[in-house]
Amino acid sequence: MDINQIFKVLLAPYEGYTSTAIFLEVVAVFFGLLSVWYAKKNKIAVYPTGMLSTAIFVYLLLKAGLLGDMMINAYYFIMSVYGWYFWTRSREDVPQHPIGWTTVIEQKWSVFIFFATLIFVSGVYHFYERLNHWTAYVDTVTTAIFFVGMWLMARRKIEHWIFWIVGDLISIPLYLYKGLALTSFQYLIFTLIAIFGYRSWKKYCNSPQAIV
Repeated sequence: MDINQIFKVLLAPYEGYTSTAIFLEVVAVFFGLLSVWYAKKNKIAVYPTGMLSTAIFVYLLLKAGLLGDMMINAYYFIMSVYGWYFWTRSREDVPQHPIGWTTVIEQKWSVFIFFATLIFVSGVYHFYERLNHWTAYVDTVTTAIFFVGMWLMARRKIEHWIFWIVGDLISIPLYLYKGLALTSFQYLIFTLIAIFGYRSWKKYCNSPQAIV
């Protein structure tokens, strides 16, 4: 298969899309990538850029009927508001919540959020009679993974990168299967940035200048 055939296969699902929908997905992907890059750099801009991306994806995914994915992005938007507030809290210009590892309580909350999300999303899919394909079950798992990851990111915990990496790796082939090639490519880039982000945050946390 030559390069032209590969592009033809990747772009085939977009034949029925409007130019507006394609443009919005490109914009959402761009700001999504920018948001993850800002997260790697530990910059507050992670939130406004992420909110713009997720708001667009909520609209696109709702129209596509991808409820699990839509709920992920709606949750991202809400948690971005919380994270933006959490990250900006400081006392005498010193952040009250610097980068760090999860506490035992936060680990317990992470487990609770994961299983609560599984139950909730499964219930939504069952209510709308969408548990009729294997992708729906994968959606419930990735949604739970990303819910925990986003909560930990909002709390500036290093482990959130691990959840991103696992969820992103699952999402790459999943979105490609769903016909969203651009979004699949976005998750590939997300994975690479998340790996470097984890290394960067871990290095900072272990450095002498880290605030603990």
